[in-house]
Amino acid sequence: MLDLAVTVFYFFISLGVLVTIHEFGHFWVARRCGVRVEQFSIGFGAPLVTWTDKLGTEFRLAVLPLGGFVKMLDERTDSVSEKDKAFAFTSKTPWQRMAIILAGPVANFLLAVVIFWFIFLGGERGLAPVVGSVKVDSIAEQAGFESGMEIVEISGVQTNSWGSVSRELFNYIGRSEDIPFVVTYPDSTIRYEIPVRVNAWLEDEQDPRALNALGLSPAIELEFISIYGVEKESAAEEAGLRTDDKLITFNGELINSLEKFVDDVSRSAGQSLTLGVERSVDGGSPEQLMISVTPKVDLRDGEEVGLLGVQLSSNNKYPEALVRQIEYGFLSAIPRAMQETVSTSVFVVKSIGKLVVGDLSSKNLSGPITIAKVAGDSARAGAYNFVRFVAILSIMLGVMNLLPLPVLDGGHILFIIIELAKGSPVSERIQLVGYKAGFAMLIGLFVFATFNDLMRSF
Repeated sequence: MLDLAVTVFYFFISLGVLVTIHEFGHFWVARRCGVRVEQFSIGFGAPLVTWTDKLGTEFRLAVLPLGGFVKMLDERTDSVSEKDKAFAFTSKTPWQRMAIILAGPVANFLLAVVIFWFIFLGGERGLAPVVGSVKVDSIAEQAGFESGMEIVEISGVQTNSWGSVSRELFNYIGRSEDIPFVVTYPDSTIRYEIPVRVNAWLEDEQDPRALNALGLSPAIELEFISIYGVEKESAAEEAGLRTDDKLITFNGELINSLEKFVDDVSRSAGQSLTLGVERSVDGGSPEQLMISVTPKVDLRDGEEVGLLGVQLSSNNKYPEALVRQIEYGFLSAIPRAMQETVSTSVFVVKSIGKLVVGDLSSKNLSGPITIAKVAGDSARAGAYNFVRFVAILSIMLGVMNLLPLPVLDGGHILFIIIELAKGSPVSERIQLVGYKAGFAMLIGLFVFATFNDLMRSF
């Protein structure tokens, strides 16, 4: 129950911040363009708190914190007197109206830049893309990958960290062609090309993980696996496992990989397992326990798998020799923050494009439940992870609002572009039809994404 409360709290905190910033962008530019703003609301429904400023704008904090709006004087919906027409949104030039609409998404992008700037002031650490292990019989092994190789280039793009490798591999999801890797061996400058053939790669996968699919693992060292959640009436609860337990051994062998541990448990449905656990009670010295647990049987894709019913997180450390540290100053962090915002925005746009053309499975479309879960998980992982999550979510909100659906900012911009091209506004009848169609589409996407959330096993 406490985990749920934490998840909901951080979801609404992150959403509240992003909505406020987005709507403030509209509000600030509208005022600069001489538009009268009648209401600035965070949330929908009955107001909890209201106040009015000296220019007559009513600020509201409403009961349903799932969005917000800025209501401007508008001749299409309000009865506007002749003397007030100059303050109406509809009386402004197309360029002014476009600026007001664009201001919301731009505010989200600027927030992301500020957050990334703050993060990069502390420096940037990246793990060199040196292969730690290659899975037996994997695509990577068949192509010739070996432990110790460093990936220096993919498709002509330099890769200096595993993050950059993952970003380049994402481009190949859903495609059928060779992925052109360039690698080097330790203490060698000779470069070798390794083409890896993929066919409709990962297009039907939910949560596609490119490195895992290839069979490549970074050179990281696992310190321990910790339990941060135990499901009610699960095998773990019945065996006595608790939140904050550290898993050290599996059937007498040290656990050195989260993925391998999950695979071992999955293959042990109905079998008794012995887990070595380290537990601290009331802040005292850690106790070493041996706990027997029998994973419950579940069916997935027609196969029996074992489930413990726990949420796990891995505590890893990087070999210091492979950690690349980059320091930024007060000013040099700004272009790096802008670069990160642009690259993340491009990634989101590519993801949407792959969903539309079918290269990426529609199972990956996530709704509010998944967003709330990620918000809670990132908050539990620390302030750095939560703040970074807020920056990424802000970018996603900015990009999504620019989609050319009439009920979104992008749809309003589309109507203004048509107006500029034809020399007169789009008729209100066509706009109304567009709004209804866009609203229906948005509701459909929301329902589908929420359905995906409910069908996932967390």
